[in-house]
Amino acid sequence: MPGRLCLFGEHSDWAGLHRVLNADVPPGQALVTGIDQGIYATVKESSRFILHNTSPELAEGWSDLDSEMTLERLKEIAEGDSYFSYVAGVALYMSEHYYIGGLEITITKMDLPQKSGLSSSAAICVLIARAFNQIYGLNLNTIGEMRVAYYGERKTSSRCGRLDQACAFGKSPVLMTFDGEEIGVNRLIVKNPLYWVVANLNSAKDTIRILSDLNRCYPFPQNAVEQGVHEALGKDNQAIVAEAIRLIREGNAEALGKLLTHAQQVFDQKVAPASPEELRSPVLHRILEDSSVKALSYGGKGVGSQGDGSVQFLAKSKEDQGKLVDYLNGNGLEAYAFTIPEKHQIRKAVIPVAGFGTRLYPMTRVIKKEFLPIFDSDGTVKPLILKLFEEVIRSGIEEICLIVGSKDEITQYKKAFSEPISEEHRSKLPADFLAMEDRIQAIGRRLVYKVQEHKLGFGHAVYQSREFCGGEPVLLILGDTLYRSETKKPCAMQLIERYEEVGKPLIAIQEIPPERSGSFGVLAGTWEDDARKLMKVERFVEKPSPDLARNELSMMIEGGGKAVYGVFGQYILTPEIFHELGQIIRTEKTQNGEFQLTDAYAAVMGFPGLYGAVLDGRMYDLGNVQAYKESIMTFE
Repeated sequence: MPGRLCLFGEHSDWAGLHRVLNADVPPGQALVTGIDQGIYATVKESSRFILHNTSPELAEGWSDLDSEMTLERLKEIAEGDSYFSYVAGVALYMSEHYYIGGLEITITKMDLPQKSGLSSSAAICVLIARAFNQIYGLNLNTIGEMRVAYYGERKTSSRCGRLDQACAFGKSPVLMTFDGEEIGVNRLIVKNPLYWVVANLNSAKDTIRILSDLNRCYPFPQNAVEQGVHEALGKDNQAIVAEAIRLIREGNAEALGKLLTHAQQVFDQKVAPASPEELRSPVLHRILEDSSVKALSYGGKGVGSQGDGSVQFLAKSKEDQGKLVDYLNGNGLEAYAFTIPEKHQIRKAVIPVAGFGTRLYPMTRVIKKEFLPIFDSDGTVKPLILKLFEEVIRSGIEEICLIVGSKDEITQYKKAFSEPISEEHRSKLPADFLAMEDRIQAIGRRLVYKVQEHKLGFGHAVYQSREFCGGEPVLLILGDTLYRSETKKPCAMQLIERYEEVGKPLIAIQEIPPERSGSFGVLAGTWEDDARKLMKVERFVEKPSPDLARNELSMMIEGGGKAVYGVFGQYILTPEIFHELGQIIRTEKTQNGEFQLTDAYAAVMGFPGLYGAVLDGRMYDLGNVQAYKESIMTFE
């Protein structure tokens, strides 16, 4: 479990809570990220609550915790003044609200510095909450784990903030919104790596005094100083956070660093006067103004509650990041480097087209099903595969790999998309069709081909593209489907953007009638968002019976009803999926002699996790006669 760093928006979590009493207080917003340093542990079920340590970082003065799982004993430990109070607080909250047993936890490594504004206490609390969740199958989503960790830590003497538990989202930066008691979390897209440095100033600050002074400014400002605090933590902060999100998406590190400096200036002008003794911060400002530091970074600001606690900088490059860490350490500070990695832009797509199309025989004796004619909204008749190409290219795809059944099929595709039509035919085309012909030729230059020589199932077909994918996440789209978006963004683009938020194996899903579940892979799990658009998948069943789908795989939807969700025909393949497919194929784990992609996705549900995304659109299946007939009549 990593520690967390608040990049922008410190103090806005508790400030936003005051909207309960004063509607003029804007919602708080903070950009928070997990860092490279963290706490590592192994966990197993137990009848007691046990905490071992094998990490050298915690060896000095350590003695194991071995407690009964009773409310009385856990409450006694939580109210104490030790490292164990945090873990006991979470165990106490869990015991009060869930039917659980105990845990045996072994900390194996601890490279997360304590009391440095990086939320080591929140990290251990989230780790314990996640351990209970996974060991006892509580089906909590990430926000649920955060909530347990927060209320567990509140049972101790700690006065943690609502943003501390953002470490639950790992090393990805997130936008947290605090609207009264409500918390919203959205993952951010990062265009380029960001090279951060954080350092413990090894000075003194009184966090309790800072929070006490600032809290006196709420819920209603009584003077100019208190009004300044409201502005800085409210509308000023919202503007800064919005600008930071834009710059992170664009990959503009230089402007983002300058924004750090600007945010510090706003804090000094409008917030520091409310707690002048603690927020004068001479050590912090001396480091921020250091000419050597400025030469290596784009900008910096304080961390957490601010004061002379910790400082953060955005280094100009990876090399400068290392130099800055060395310089700060050489000046008596404790500096750490961490890099916010780019969120991969999906630039490759895989489309399997190796199937014979048995259900469309005898037409498939003459023409592949992917060349079926489709009436498009632009008034033209196009082959189905061309519509798919247009879908993925509009979604930002640069290269497309077709999984074909033979070398003869490669010849067919090259003739259709790479070879120019004759000059005689070209001379008969009007201007708009000539432009389309040029676009088709351009598509042909994006195509690469892999042959599935042995027809050993869908998973086996997908596995043929592993070298093409080259360790990158890629879009997988079925070759006998059509998609119609209900928004301006193609369905494939919607899925790609969801992946860039989640960063985990992902499947597009749709609500389906339970009686049709025998034609779909059906997924169930826990909703990760209030809109019920993102599912943390916990079950994935291929073609279940209607009764199984209704009784065991249905999900709660808005209004209190239930619905069944099936595969939409679009996927994001990650390196983990290809690894699992390789394992399945090497060990010859087949279903009726075929290797299935479903098995690979099932294997990653526990780690790194599997998600389902509901897209704003509709899928048209053209794989059989009735579906083709219905699609032709209804697709526009």
